[in-house]
Amino acid sequence: MSASHLTKTALAHSLKHLMEHTPLNKITVKHLVEDCGVNRQTFYYHFQDIYALLGWIYETEAVNSLAGYRSYDTWTEGFHKIFCYIENNKSFCCNTLESLGRAHLDGYLYQVTHDLIMGVINELAGGTKVRSEDKEFVANFYTLAFTGLIIQWMRNNMKEPPEQIITKLSELIQGNVVRALHKYELKYEHLK
Repeated sequence: MSASHLTKTALAHSLKHLMEHTPLNKITVKHLVEDCGVNRQTFYYHFQDIYALLGWIYETEAVNSLAGYRSYDTWTEGFHKIFCYIENNKSFCCNTLESLGRAHLDGYLYQVTHDLIMGVINELAGGTKVRSEDKEFVANFYTLAFTGLIIQWMRNNMKEPPEQIITKLSELIQGNVVRALHKYELKYEHLK
């Protein structure tokens, strides 16, 4: 691991530590570098501001770990990993949700969910003549619905077990994505 990556990881650890008891909008670069034991120049060498660090944390800790779950057979495992990440980083994620950094949490959830859904859609659409914009529309619809469920789950203090939510999601979409893709394929065929 490079020295740069180690420094970024140390800064990320300090930010998560501070967010356990301090709202994100009350954390300054001064607080962060004091907790981490580095100077301000070191922080600004790696990140433009605390929100850039926040985005880096979501990108490196969560997004990259889901690459292997973008198929019809594995998407539920990918969703479970999203829930587990949020549960294991509850203070960090909930603090982000209630802060000006909310866009980073939304972006993280949208990106990982969209990647999972799009992988499933591309797999299910294999061999069909569904336009890419129609596949994107279906992916966007399910992504927004799923991220909304996750945000609501967080706001309700994560009471419902993730497995229960995933089971409900699986039952809800089973066969519906294939049906939607088939309808778009038929629509496209009729337009020719």
